[in-house]
Amino acid sequence: MEINADFTKPAFVQTDTVEWLPSPMVGVDRRMLDRIGGEVARATSIVRYAKGSAFPEHTHGGGEEFIVLDGVFQDEHGDYPAGTYIRNPVGTAHIPRSDPGCTIFVKLWQFEPEDQEQIAINLNTVELEPDALRPGVRHASLARRDYESVVLEEWDAETACRLSAEDGLELLVLSGELTHDGVTYTATDWIRLPDGHSAECVAGETGVRLWIKRGHLGTITAPAQMQ
Repeated sequence: MEINADFTKPAFVQTDTVEWLPSPMVGVDRRMLDRIGGEVARATSIVRYAKGSAFPEHTHGGGEEFIVLDGVFQDEHGDYPAGTYIRNPVGTAHIPRSDPGCTIFVKLWQFEPEDQEQIAINLNTVELEPDALRPGVRHASLARRDYESVVLEEWDAETACRLSAEDGLELLVLSGELTHDGVTYTATDWIRLPDGHSAECVAGETGVRLWIKRGHLGTITAPAQMQ
């Protein structure tokens, strides 16, 4: 399966327009944003757990990172409420579930094997610093690696910024509104910009809060079992 699989092209997705598709587990549905592969896939998705739903134990063969968008995500390691950002390295395992139900933004098979730091960050309490080069923008580093960086940004109301990055960029709108080329993107909407592209964006009347990942789109590969 291939969805937005040409990483040389920009992708702008208003996720409310994407159909929910059932996963192999009852009560767990997905909105697929990009994907290379079948059930084992290099993938970016919005995943919805109904109350009391669960997935069987599995190992992260290519790593996993996710943001809890609403509800509470749970596994044997703890309970993670809305606003939690998790990175599970290659080789880690868990049994995911949600007793109250939840929605997460998740990326699979996109870690370097040597990246073995496992983290859980509450985005609601992260301290943001003003960006000296971009008035009206505050930011905090969530993960910085040789091959990628992940940041949290808040833009004041009607702040205009040009988004660009070497080796690509993708972002998820966490709250507020972001407008580009006359189209407004709201919570859970997703944008991917390949190397060499940029986008002029403006925050909405109440500002915008963004999760942004940079530098990871220079080389796109899929494990052999996905091809």
